[in-house]
Amino acid sequence: MALFKRKTVGRPGEWFFNVDNGTVEEGPQSPGKNRMGPYASREEAERALETARERTSEWEQDPRWRDRGRGSDEDAG
Repeated sequence: MALFKRKTVGRPGEWFFNVDNGTVEEGPQSPGKNRMGPYASREEAERALETARERTSEWEQDPRWRDRGRGSDEDAG
């Protein structure tokens, strides 16, 4: 058991998406393992999962990254 509980502090105007319960938070209210962000606006935080899916899809289709970690050194340098 921790003797002191560290309070998470954020900057005014930062928004986070809580992946545990699917809510948007102003400032980091939940543990870091349960949130995505910070985002500049509430709307950006609401789209966090959609943005992550889009970026993952782009990454998976990028030929520069396709072979990384599979022994290819074609892109090294």
